[in-house]
Amino acid sequence: MLPFITKPSTLLSRLFLTSVHSRPSATVLSAAIVTRTRALHASARTEQEPFQMTPLTMEKHPEIKRDPKFNQITLSDLIHFTSILPASSIIYSSSPPTTPSSDLMPYNLDWFSLYRGLSQLVLFPRTTPEVSKILQHCHARQLAVVPQGGNTGVSGGAVPVFDEVIINTSKMTRVRMFDKVSGAVVVDAGIVLERLDEYLAEKEFAMPLDLGAKGSCQIGGNVSTNAGGLRLMRFGSLHGSVLGFYRTALSSTICLRYEKITLVGVHRIGLTDQFATGQVILFLISTSSILSLLNQPAGYDLKQLFIGAEGTLGIVTGVSILTPRRSKAVNVAMIALNSFDDVQRAFMISREELSEILSAFEFWDTESFDVVRTKMLPNVRFPIESAVPYPFYALLETQGSRKEHDDEKLSKYLENLTHAGIVQDGVIAQDAKQVGAPPTPTSCPPHARYGTMRSLWSWRELIPEALTRVGPAITYDLSVEVPLLYRLCEDAKEFLLERRMMSEQGGGVLKVLGFGHVGDGNVHLMAATKTYDHEIQKLLDDYVFEWTAKHHGSISAEHGIGIMKARYLHLSKSPAMIAMMRQLKGAIDPRGIMNPYKVLQ
Repeated sequence: MLPFITKPSTLLSRLFLTSVHSRPSATVLSAAIVTRTRALHASARTEQEPFQMTPLTMEKHPEIKRDPKFNQITLSDLIHFTSILPASSIIYSSSPPTTPSSDLMPYNLDWFSLYRGLSQLVLFPRTTPEVSKILQHCHARQLAVVPQGGNTGVSGGAVPVFDEVIINTSKMTRVRMFDKVSGAVVVDAGIVLERLDEYLAEKEFAMPLDLGAKGSCQIGGNVSTNAGGLRLMRFGSLHGSVLGFYRTALSSTICLRYEKITLVGVHRIGLTDQFATGQVILFLISTSSILSLLNQPAGYDLKQLFIGAEGTLGIVTGVSILTPRRSKAVNVAMIALNSFDDVQRAFMISREELSEILSAFEFWDTESFDVVRTKMLPNVRFPIESAVPYPFYALLETQGSRKEHDDEKLSKYLENLTHAGIVQDGVIAQDAKQVGAPPTPTSCPPHARYGTMRSLWSWRELIPEALTRVGPAITYDLSVEVPLLYRLCEDAKEFLLERRMMSEQGGGVLKVLGFGHVGDGNVHLMAATKTYDHEIQKLLDDYVFEWTAKHHGSISAEHGIGIMKARYLHLSKSPAMIAMMRQLKGAIDPRGIMNPYKVLQ
């Protein structure tokens, strides 16, 4: 862990007279995620130009006005928060952050440096009761709130638009309970996805969710955006894996409700907090039968409302997830193909020949390969050597319990594809023990036809970060029928060329690429620009989302709506559905303080 140093303002120093002046004039926060986020933001610029400050979201979206019903932070608010949290869990500045070096900037700036707010206060609670007390005060004072985890979102949902209070869950990292019989695990919302998977690996279990951002994203944010990930086709969405969660929410009848809906092992966790104002309601299921907890069909399944709600209905502070056993036999193969039609054919055959062991099927185009090779892995030999890069690459993974059986099925599958002329070349990871090894170095013998699982996955997972090193990146996360996955990318490129917006035509777009999850029809279209240009983004937004609606797709597959897609929600939801969403929002968050300006505008 690297320390993140914050310099308290004069006002904050007055509040923390003893604690601040009894040590160096700084508050030390252990926040590796902040270091990671800051490093990525610093790289999100063109190599030809110096750092350019991301425009404020309110300047890019003048149609969004700060709601006058929300109050601003006062000295009394700060004093109250210091009664809940220690000084080391608060970052405050008497003025909004305006420079890249500001301690508040990493929390005000999104992952791709497209959205920037002006929050002057970040709170780092460690427990659900602390979150409840904070929200109780914000509700009473009508202070707008933005829940934030690892801040890896790409739709602007985890950063403020104006001066909202940021409640960051990165200090909520406990594993509360694990049941080795059922595989149910109960964790705090701030635990990093990769750390949780490592914890489960020691117990021979695995997280059903896997993301390229797993080293930074947090499980609370994953649930709040209903992240799909790389293995959705095998393990399904979080709607099926999440058994329940701790969340704090507001209602018109009870000022604050602290709900404990873990559904697994809750009788082992004793929480009896009562607050002076506002009743704490605990939804407990007291039973010794773990199987009955996994099968609770009675009544409405209310937890489903909050999966994918993006913090607009409350803050997820803990999650109970059903995890599968870790597979004993894992295989990863990368293949090269000449067309997206061949990608589809390879996928359809994999569903037939690999069926029960197939866990992932990813694709990316030659532009994606090129940006990873040049920006992230310039000194690493690509596993599939060729004089000219192939138009498409795909990565498939199998997970099973019998290695010999799985090896035979995968080898036969690849042999059939090669004989059919579908696959032009390929490579299989040979050593499962090297899953954590770095990519194959250039010192390997020529034509060595192997790679580690981790090195093969790296060429797919590094694509988004690689593009940010080309220039400010505009990213789209869409769900369409598999045959249309890459047609969107082709049509978007043609759209930009027709308007002479590509850099080779003197325009501002440097590169357009496409990649995604074939198994669940999720494509990621990305465009890197010379400098951030709101007009370019608006033109692309209009085109891409209208194209998606025309082809009966969804404007968001796993990244959420946030602020980026809020004004396009009508393209994926009917007026009746949006009206019902507004009614739910009003019932659960009557003052509208939870993540305003997002999802529903």
